[in-house]
Amino acid sequence: MTNLVHSGSPSAKAAGLLNPPVHRASTITYDSVEAYTGRHSRIYDDVIYGLYGTETTFALEAAIAALESGHRTVVTSSGTAAISLSLSAFLTAGDHLLVIDTVYRSTRRFCDDVLTAMGVEVSYFDPGVGSDIVAQIRPNTRAIFLETPGSLTFEMPDIAAITAVARPREIITMIDNTWATPLYFRPIEHGVDVSIAAATKYLSGHSDVMLGAMTAANADIFRRLKDAARYWGNCVSPDDCYLVHRGLRTLEVRLERHQRNALELIDWFQQQPEVRHVLYPGIASDAGHAIWRRDFDGATGLFGVLLDDMTPQEHSAFFNQFRLFQLGASWGGFESLIVPAWPAPERSCTPLQKGSLIRVHAGLETGEDLIDDLSAAFDRLRAFRSGGRP
Repeated sequence: MTNLVHSGSPSAKAAGLLNPPVHRASTITYDSVEAYTGRHSRIYDDVIYGLYGTETTFALEAAIAALESGHRTVVTSSGTAAISLSLSAFLTAGDHLLVIDTVYRSTRRFCDDVLTAMGVEVSYFDPGVGSDIVAQIRPNTRAIFLETPGSLTFEMPDIAAITAVARPREIITMIDNTWATPLYFRPIEHGVDVSIAAATKYLSGHSDVMLGAMTAANADIFRRLKDAARYWGNCVSPDDCYLVHRGLRTLEVRLERHQRNALELIDWFQQQPEVRHVLYPGIASDAGHAIWRRDFDGATGLFGVLLDDMTPQEHSAFFNQFRLFQLGASWGGFESLIVPAWPAPERSCTPLQKGSLIRVHAGLETGEDLIDDLSAAFDRLRAFRSGGRP
């Protein structure tokens, strides 16, 4: 983290600046026709056209790659773009893709609607499969897509067990690591080939940027990712790169507060009679806690809470009058969010538990104030159920 705090760019360091300057550019000019006609030979390393990045872009990519313990990083216009481009970089017609069943809904849509239309076979596997995934590998299996923990339901796959099966078979593994961030889990150290982050969330931390990141384990994978981004014309604003780089410098202190608040809220939730259980690998009662304890350095602020079934009217009573918690998509910013996790997450091979699932993001507010806001919501729900007004 010390190196990340002091990360910058060559021009910033030469000028004595703490932060890299924002280089906005489309056209890049050259001193000679030889330099111009040979520019594409430097596409992976230098600024040759604004679409492919500027010094501001490269400074952020270098900072993320260092945090990931990876070879190099390619930033993208969003986390969804990072997922789609990573998959596109390694799959073609006739290939088979294995996808963890807990995957983010947008990723599932891309796999089912776009990749299948391109001739890619897609199948899903139980997150608890571990090394038994070998039974689902086909001769044409080219990639395995993972997510840890599972989207909305927070299951913890055994990443090392899966990559130990994939790597000797030359199957590419890629993972959405947005929840933990590379501060708390570094997939490449566990055998993963591509670590993906929606930098929109914790890496930025301020709910004002859309940005994704794909970090490669080696030079060949990096070139494949870079090529996919440039062929699809994916480009990131240097202003957004600057903001995410600035957010990275406070990542550790922010995540400490997010985790502390999450644990305080979880302890409170577990005392409420309407709560069946909390989904969060950082607590001992969670089914994935042993894997989390073995592989992770911390937990963040996002978790699920499974409540007794609620009617639509009870949903309204519970959700519609929060004072501090906001109803909104995304997470990872400074603010606390609470949303219903329905319609229910899609599953192909792992059944969901019955009940009303909500997703909570513990922000940076004072934990006591957040608990007061939640207490009022449960009071409204109880009043409605007893025949009173919410």
